[in-house]
Amino acid sequence: MLAAAAAAGNALAAGLDFRSVAEPAAVLYDAPSAKSKKLYVVSRGYPFEVVVVVESWSKVRDANGDLTWIESRHLADKRTVLVKVPLAQVRDRADDNAPVVFQAQQNVLLELLEVAGGWLRVRHRDGQAGFVKVSQVWGA
Repeated sequence: MLAAAAAAGNALAAGLDFRSVAEPAAVLYDAPSAKSKKLYVVSRGYPFEVVVVVESWSKVRDANGDLTWIESRHLADKRTVLVKVPLAQVRDRADDNAPVVFQAQQNVLLELLEVAGGWLRVRHRDGQAGFVKVSQVWGA
C-alpha cells in the first residue's frame, strides 16, 4: 500500500502530461491516422494523459487505462479531473476535517486549479470551488 502511495506521489512530482479535450467533440482512433478505425467520441473537457506525440497525433491514456490516438490539435493545456469515486467530497481547505463545500458524483468533470500535496484545488462548472483528495479523481 505504501508503495502505491509513493508511486502516486512520484507521478505527481514527475509532472505527467495531462491535457483535456478542447473541442465540443473529438474522435479517438486506434492508430495515428484519420484513415484508421474510429473508436469513440469524447466531449470537451475530458482529461487524458499524453503518452507520446507523433507528428500531429497524440497517444493518450484515459481514466480506464485504455490507450488511443487523438489529433493533437483537439487537446488543450487546460487541466481537468474526472471524479472516479461514487461521491467525492470537495472541502473548504485541504484537510479531512474541513467543511464540505459540495459533493461531486462519479464521472463529473472538475477544472484543476492547483496541486496542493495530496489534495487538488478544483472548480465545478457552476463556479463552486474547493479541495478534493487526489485519490478521489483521475487526471492529475
